[in-house]
Amino acid sequence: MTHENSLNHGPASRVLKRLHAAAKGDRLRFLGLAPKLAKGFILRQSFSEAVTSASMKECYIPISREQGEFLYITARALGAQNIVEFGTSFGISTIYLAAALKDNGEGLVISTELEPNKCAKAILNLEEADLGEYAEIRAGDALETLTGLSAPVDLVLLDGWKDLYLPVLELIKPRLRPGAVVLADNIFTFRKALRPYVNYMQSGLNGFSSTTLAIGEGFEYSVYLG
Repeated sequence: MTHENSLNHGPASRVLKRLHAAAKGDRLRFLGLAPKLAKGFILRQSFSEAVTSASMKECYIPISREQGEFLYITARALGAQNIVEFGTSFGISTIYLAAALKDNGEGLVISTELEPNKCAKAILNLEEADLGEYAEIRAGDALETLTGLSAPVDLVLLDGWKDLYLPVLELIKPRLRPGAVVLADNIFTFRKALRPYVNYMQSGLNGFSSTTLAIGEGFEYSVYLG
């Protein structure tokens, strides 16, 4: 473990600056999805039913800088070595997590992404950030790509399709070590879709202690009690 913070200087810092700037264009990209979202609302479809992964292939849908720094700090505090991420996109959050592992001295982020275009670009972004050895991007359905994980998992980030948060969590849960942290994004943005997830985590009946943090679009911060 080092006393350095890779987010403050070097290739990771430069790549994150570029990607966060590029992600600002997402507002314009989402305007193009408005007709599909409107139709889905009329048909009472979920977001993932109304919008396909292919139609989102150019959208970054990233975490904020504040969220990224929170991920980094959490991974450092845990001394994390094994991290699982659901929803790589272009690799912004993956870079924050991999930077923490690099500064911890070792470890691997196993991340999964359904859209092949995003997988390829995320790998290139991680290599440019000099973090390729600390991340493995798995292309495909998370319920298939995240099977057979090695225990124990120290930290989980859920930031993919919202209706899959609970199924993905149930898949990973047997691999969580006591004290592991699970962070889930977009709690405020998708209140209705993520209500079952939040209720599950906050019920006190499923092995977690959990609270919603007002960071970015809402981070559910959950600690696995074992």
